[in-house]
Amino acid sequence: MPDDHGTIAGAEAGVAELGDLDGYRRSLGGMRRRDFLRFCTGVAATLGLSPGLGVRIANAAVAAARPTVIWLSGQACTGCTETLLRTQHPSLESLILDQISLDYSETLMAGAGHQAENWKAAALKQNWGKYLLVTDGAIPTKDGGIYCKIGGKTILESVTEAAKGAAAVVAVGSCASWGGVPSSSPNPTGAVATNKIITDRPVVNIPGCPPNPYNFLATVLHFVTFGKLPELDDKGRPKFAFGRLIHENCERRPHFDAGRFAIEFGDYGHRQGYCLYKLGCKGPETYANCPAIGFNDVGQGNWPIGTGHPCVGCTEEGVGFSKGIHELATLQSVAPPLGYPGVVEDKGQGVTPVAAATLAGIAGAVVGAGAVMTSRLGHHPPHPPGPPQTPSPPPAE
Repeated sequence: MPDDHGTIAGAEAGVAELGDLDGYRRSLGGMRRRDFLRFCTGVAATLGLSPGLGVRIANAAVAAARPTVIWLSGQACTGCTETLLRTQHPSLESLILDQISLDYSETLMAGAGHQAENWKAAALKQNWGKYLLVTDGAIPTKDGGIYCKIGGKTILESVTEAAKGAAAVVAVGSCASWGGVPSSSPNPTGAVATNKIITDRPVVNIPGCPPNPYNFLATVLHFVTFGKLPELDDKGRPKFAFGRLIHENCERRPHFDAGRFAIEFGDYGHRQGYCLYKLGCKGPETYANCPAIGFNDVGQGNWPIGTGHPCVGCTEEGVGFSKGIHELATLQSVAPPLGYPGVVEDKGQGVTPVAAATLAGIAGAVVGAGAVMTSRLGHHPPHPPGPPQTPSPPPAE
């Protein structure tokens, strides 16, 4: 713990600049300012933050109420929460301390058991009609939803209860957005998406396995800043993140247009960065901004296709976890030029009937023109009759 001449003194000085030092004491049942700042500095260290952020924690603790977020997890792998922990702009601590009040999250909150459940109940009551409900994971419905229970309640009951007082609902990850892995055939637990349970209001879907954390953060901060949700597509996804096909912005797209494809992992085309369509890439039928923003803040190329693996279509219902991993994607808007072999042809099979017909038409035109030219060789049509020519006079002597 920092001594009185180090971080604590600096924190006190920072607080002094903000005025109303007594505000801390009034907010915390008479706790002395020095003790409270010492506590907040310890909290910062526990979170793995700089001790200097203790003053920010202190200020956040007594600031005006920020939008409350209740995060409920169903049938999930915790990957959606883990991806949130990897954010940098803003970082998780900045999001929680400056932008929102994450009042309940089974993974991130310090409390457990009855303490956690009582805190959730109090947060719901105090912020009824104003909080943001976030769900991750699918919701089992078979046998009354008994296949996922927390604090003695099924997740089905918890989500239904919390949704009644939510100002907005955000489903994070593919499992919450459309059922994901738990709902894949044969779906033994009757797992469904959040929007199958909450039907009386819009549910914002942020699919992905895991979802890109910035798509979630941007949605939350849009709500915090403007008091409304961003524009959504027909599947409830924010258009700013899911408005275009992955194929449109993929760095391997030029190879697709030129008819250059990797046929097997590790072959020449794969090593040269050719298009992965024939290996089962679902980018041509998947809407997401993966190639535009990447993952984990380590630069471009840090996404599945950038590392040499086909897109599995995790943001698309009926594609990710439904289609075979090497099954060819359904082309939505683009195809290679007609002059190239079709993308579904076996290696060495040749051109498609359309391409063959096109080339045959061109070849036929060339042959026909050549035949006409050949037939005219050596034949000179007579000159048309003209006026009689007057002979020129002989040159003068």
